[in-house]
Amino acid sequence: MKRLLFIADLHLDAADPLTLTRFEQFCRQHGRAADALYILGDLFEAWAGDDADDAAATTAHKALSDLRGSGTAILFLHGNRDFLLGERFIARCGGKLLPDPSVIEWYGQRLVLCHGDSLCTADVDYQALRQRLRSPQQRAALLARPRSERETLARKAREASRRAGANKPRAIMDVTPLAVESLLLEHDADILIHGHTHRPADHRWIHAGRTRRRLVVGAWSEQAEYVVGESGALTLRPFP
Repeated sequence: MKRLLFIADLHLDAADPLTLTRFEQFCRQHGRAADALYILGDLFEAWAGDDADDAAATTAHKALSDLRGSGTAILFLHGNRDFLLGERFIARCGGKLLPDPSVIEWYGQRLVLCHGDSLCTADVDYQALRQRLRSPQQRAALLARPRSERETLARKAREASRRAGANKPRAIMDVTPLAVESLLLEHDADILIHGHTHRPADHRWIHAGRTRRRLVVGAWSEQAEYVVGESGALTLRPFP
């Protein structure tokens, strides 16, 4: 694959038609010219299960199915808002679910991809909650509930997350340098691409005698930026 696109944190929501339209535009204007689109989590504001049938689910399915039909590969990672996204929806889009983290080889470079929430290790309470919710047993238990109940739980979880975030220091909700460097060392890579923090940036530093790089894509409700990879170069760009 030569031309790659990386996005995250679109937080598609039926109550936000503007972002739904922007996503459709992105797929038409940029997606069809790419060999692959990597969605690094939180495609949806909340995902209560693959039986969702609201405007966000319908719009995403059509846009991604059309994109796959044009020849672009679609790769998903789970985010903290859509960790219940399952193979049923992904298969309908013609996509593939990747583990978090994942490593890809591209132009002789090893790229580590993740959503980013696992790197916010200073937020101890969140990490404990993340581990509990992501367990296979908890996922199965949640998905066994009626859809209306799951949707109510998802709404309450979003509200609780907003309240908790408002009372935490800003630094505690960012990735920790040690977690980033440990991840890169573990996978013998120099480049990390992630989302989650809503702090788009292109970080470069020296660690263990090597130049490291961390590209952070932006949230579409705020400063929407995506990463494009072409001709061996990775660039952070705004959209639109």
